[in-house]
Amino acid sequence: MSAKRKLRYAMVGGGQNAFIGAVHRLAANLDGQVELVAGAFSSDAKNSQTTGEQLFLNPSRVYATYQEMARREAALPPEERIDFVSIVTPNFLHAPVATTFLRAGFHVVCDKPMTLTLAEAKALRTTVRKTGKVFALTHNYTGYPMVKEARELVRAGKLGKILKVVAEYPQGWLLDRIEAEGQKQAAWRSDPKKAGASCCLGDIGTHAENLGRYITGLKIESLCASFTTFIPGRKLEDDANLLLRYQGGAQGVLHASQIACGEENNLNIRVYGTLGSLTWHQEHPNELKFIPKGEPARILRRGNGYVSDVAKKFTRLPFGHPEAFIEAFANIYLEAIAAIRDAQEGKTGVYDFPTVDDGVYGMAFLETAVKSAASKVKWTKFINA
Repeated sequence: MSAKRKLRYAMVGGGQNAFIGAVHRLAANLDGQVELVAGAFSSDAKNSQTTGEQLFLNPSRVYATYQEMARREAALPPEERIDFVSIVTPNFLHAPVATTFLRAGFHVVCDKPMTLTLAEAKALRTTVRKTGKVFALTHNYTGYPMVKEARELVRAGKLGKILKVVAEYPQGWLLDRIEAEGQKQAAWRSDPKKAGASCCLGDIGTHAENLGRYITGLKIESLCASFTTFIPGRKLEDDANLLLRYQGGAQGVLHASQIACGEENNLNIRVYGTLGSLTWHQEHPNELKFIPKGEPARILRRGNGYVSDVAKKFTRLPFGHPEAFIEAFANIYLEAIAAIRDAQEGKTGVYDFPTVDDGVYGMAFLETAVKSAASKVKWTKFINA
């Protein structure tokens, strides 16, 4: 199959008033390499059809269910059917939707966390391996150029041996019980049937863990977790605090909160080593603070000639023209698209996007934290991913 065309994709979820679905569409389209041609945008068939109309899709390719879409798209001629699907539903649908499309012969881009449980994650990994299809997980913060620069500094030994990792993700949007008022995004995230065993850690804490692992390459040996539900009537935690012990001896602190008054989306990370340290803030993503031992702090900025070739690869605009959230998402799609194009031509390569293995690890992290939070013996060995 020729790669000299736009890839065709479909979306499951992302109907009217869905925040992350619109973000995915903007990001996927940023580099002009894909075209949205089909969708099952909502469990409400009317919502799905209306969303398709708003996106100017052919009504015959706007489906009432994802099962119908997978079946009918697979039956289309190769020159018409989709190449991949983007899954932007609540957590409980990730595994069944991904499995359905993988088995139907399609590549998958899926929002995080990957599944509802670790068992589902492992089963999905088996399906990915069996089908041989590309599976990309949108831990989008790994797409920022200066996050990639941070990883390159660690890989180059500029920080020496890593001693400590501090990752934080405070938000304040769930300080009131808005799920009881019908706020859709809050409602499903606080519902154990749709979100899984965790709200705060599953929704945003997994990003903090993934960011630390992406930059440092460290894996957790054991952890000690404390979950708190501050808002009366809420079924899942809205605040999580963790101590981490990494393989090799490094220590970590991770906290995530959705009741931190005044905080917007303040994901940040600090990594301390024997030869230097670095700091990165998601709300100021174009800067990376690097302090070599015994030297003044250096502020490295995206787009400059002194950054690594890896950071340059994922930079679209010249320095001084800020890039941010959409571009980070787009970088995940950019690499997934490259992998899909290669797969269509029977080629393989090295790609920089979170995979099904990252998804399994993330679910193992969540299940270990949930187990620790519920245990009287707080230090809990990391569950095998």
